[in-house]
Amino acid sequence: MAVTLLLDSPGTGSVAVQQSPLAELCACLHVFDEPGHHPASAGWVARAHAELDTALLATAAVWAPLWGAFRARYLLPLSAGSRRTLDDELREVAGLPIGDFVAMTAQALIGKNDTELGPRLGDDVLHRLRLISSSRMEIGARLRADPEGVRGELLDFLAAFAAAAFDAEWPALRRELERDGALRERELRRKGAMVLADFPTASVAGSATGSATGSATGASPGRLRLVFDKLYNATARVDDHRPCLLVPTVHGRPHFVIKHYPGYPVVIQYSADGTTTPTLETARRRLAALQDPTRLRLCYAILRNPVATAELATQLGMTAPQVSRHLRRLREAQLVHTHRRGSVVYYQLDADAIERLGPDLLSVLYR
Repeated sequence: MAVTLLLDSPGTGSVAVQQSPLAELCACLHVFDEPGHHPASAGWVARAHAELDTALLATAAVWAPLWGAFRARYLLPLSAGSRRTLDDELREVAGLPIGDFVAMTAQALIGKNDTELGPRLGDDVLHRLRLISSSRMEIGARLRADPEGVRGELLDFLAAFAAAAFDAEWPALRRELERDGALRERELRRKGAMVLADFPTASVAGSATGSATGSATGASPGRLRLVFDKLYNATARVDDHRPCLLVPTVHGRPHFVIKHYPGYPVVIQYSADGTTTPTLETARRRLAALQDPTRLRLCYAILRNPVATAELATQLGMTAPQVSRHLRRLREAQLVHTHRRGSVVYYQLDADAIERLGPDLLSVLYR
């Protein structure tokens, strides 16, 4: 499964780096709600808990579905432009057409890119929310009864939370985001839209040519197709009228978020430190490689010291070609290091990759 972005030729200038205090605020709120998956932010979570009063903590828990794994689209930049303050971005949310606000909120509550959700919530939507959780159904019911009131309460909470636990943190975060943004902008000037292919979850699928493939996607001739490994399928166009905004995040690591709500810029939020989640295929290969008992014995044999194939064959009572086939599977799964001395190749287990497999798998599922 994948999200496919259809771009005009790489030099169109339809991709831009954009810093967003609102996006980082909501990354902080996501970390606050799910701290176990974000150990690098543990210090900030501890400080926030110490500084917030119980009423604000309780309110944060009520709104948490809006910045969960599928966060509301309006919590990321709604338009391209010069640097904005948090107040600027909150005003932009306040000016969002109420129908779009309702539909974006419903998407976040359900956790799906459901394009059928309209500006009015029907009984079917509330029924779906009820099946997910009573707290989400309660927000949905309030949203249907008084959407403007819900928006006002949410914006008031975001401003209050920022004042209590984010504003003091923001200057340091901004400097880190600016450093990353400068590097990304330099690459953007050098590569154009092809900078998107640098993300580890991305692959270039070629350009549409007006063939059957082109007509199926609605792509025009010469349009570049970039495919991002995700846990759902979607296709979105990027052009001068609908740019792609690259939004770095500190507290959002290791998530890689793509938002493509119709009529608004495509937004990619990525880790500012370069931390990335492995692809679903990489996680699958690693799990498959470790299912075999013989490969587990090999892992044990090369855990502490590098060992040559011939010696491994002796230790395991196998032929060298048999050992080589199993080592190839471990190498393809990126679970071993190799180095050569003369004509002999030595293998050693990548213990860090094994240790990360649990968190990496969880990150894949969170994506």
